[in-house]
Amino acid sequence: MKRKGLYFLIALALGGVGAVHAQDSAAAPADSSSASAATSSYDGRWYIAPTVGGYYNNTKRHTNSRQIYYGLGFGRFISPNVSIDAFIDRTKRTMDNGAANGGGLSSNSWASTSIGAAARFYAGDWNAWRPYGLVGVMGSHHQDKGNNGWAPAAELGGGVSKMVSDSTNIRLEAGYRYDWDNKSIPAKSGYGDWFLGFSVVSRFGEPAAAPAPVAPAPVAPPAPDCSKTIVNGVNLCDNKCPNLPEGTIVGPDGCPQKVVIDLRGVNFKFDRPRKGETDIAKSLAEPTADSISILNQAVDTLQRYPQVHVTVAGYTDSKGTAAYNQKLSERRAEIVYKYLTSHGIDASRLEGPIGHGASDPIGDNATDAGRAQNRRTELQVKQ
Repeated sequence: MKRKGLYFLIALALGGVGAVHAQDSAAAPADSSSASAATSSYDGRWYIAPTVGGYYNNTKRHTNSRQIYYGLGFGRFISPNVSIDAFIDRTKRTMDNGAANGGGLSSNSWASTSIGAAARFYAGDWNAWRPYGLVGVMGSHHQDKGNNGWAPAAELGGGVSKMVSDSTNIRLEAGYRYDWDNKSIPAKSGYGDWFLGFSVVSRFGEPAAAPAPVAPAPVAPPAPDCSKTIVNGVNLCDNKCPNLPEGTIVGPDGCPQKVVIDLRGVNFKFDRPRKGETDIAKSLAEPTADSISILNQAVDTLQRYPQVHVTVAGYTDSKGTAAYNQKLSERRAEIVYKYLTSHGIDASRLEGPIGHGASDPIGDNATDAGRAQNRRTELQVKQ
C-alpha cells in the first residue's frame, strides 16, 4: 500500500472519532456532574479505537527495522477492569538487498495485515492513569514478492489508559508480538517484533444514567417502655389500636368494644326499699342470691373497663301516685349506687342516682309479671 493510502486511513479513523464526539456533544445532558458520576466507575458502551504507532521488526526479516503501523479496534469493557477488542492493523516495510546483493534497500516491500482479538486487564481508579496488561491472538497475512499467505501470531504487552472526557480515553501501550511465519523467508521460521502504539478510544451514545442514591435505612424507633406507657387503660405493648382518642371504651387488646351491663333479673319487691333502708338484699325480689350475683357481675365488668362511665337510673311500676313513684325510683337507684361504690367502683364513674318513676316500662303494667319487671334499676353505659 502506498504511503498516501496510510495517511488516508488514519485520517478516516480519526474522522470517525470526531463524528462520535459530535454526536455525544449534541446529546450530552445539561448537568455534566451527573455524566461524570455515571462514568466514574464503569462504562459498558461500545467504542472504536483508531491506533497509530511504531513497529520494530525482527532483523531476521531482512527489512528496515522501524516502520509505522496503523490499525482500528472495536470493543467494550465487560467489567470495570477488563476490556475486549476486535482489531485489525497493518504495517509495510521495504526489504533489504542483503550483503550478497550489495546491501541497502531494495525496491521490493513486505507487508503484514493482522486480524485478531485482544484483552486488557486494568488496575486503579477509573478516572486516574490506569496501568493494564495486554494479551492477544491473531492471524497475520504476509505479502511480498514471493509469498502471499496467513500465519498465526500472538502478543503480550502493557500500557496505561486515561479518561479525558465522558466518552473518550487514550491508551499508550507497548508489547511483543510473535509471528509463526515460515514462508516469507525460506529456511526461516518465527519472528518476534516489538511495537509501540497510541490509541484514542471513543464510545458511542450517551453515558449511562447515574445510579439513584441509596436511601439510608430507616432508624427503628426506640421500643416503648411498657411499664409506663398506658393508652386508654391498656399497656402499649398489648395495645393493637394505640391511636384511638383518649376515653374510648376498649377491650383488653386496646381496640373499641361496646360494653353492655345488663341488670335484668335485679328487680325489687313492691314498695321497696323503704326510706332509710340500706340493705339491698331485703329490698330485692326473690330469689335474692341470683340478683346479688348479677350485681356482682356488673361490678366485675366495671372493674375490667375502668374507662367506662354509667348512669344509675331507677324505675317503678304504675301503681301509686307519680310523686310517690318518683321518690321510690330514686331510692332504688340510690341503693344500687351505694352497692357499687361500696364494692370499689369510684363515684366519679357513676352519674346519678336518678329516678324515672313509672316511665319507660319494659313490662306490661296490667299484669303482675310485667309490673315486677318494671320495678328495676338500670346501669346505662355512656358510650
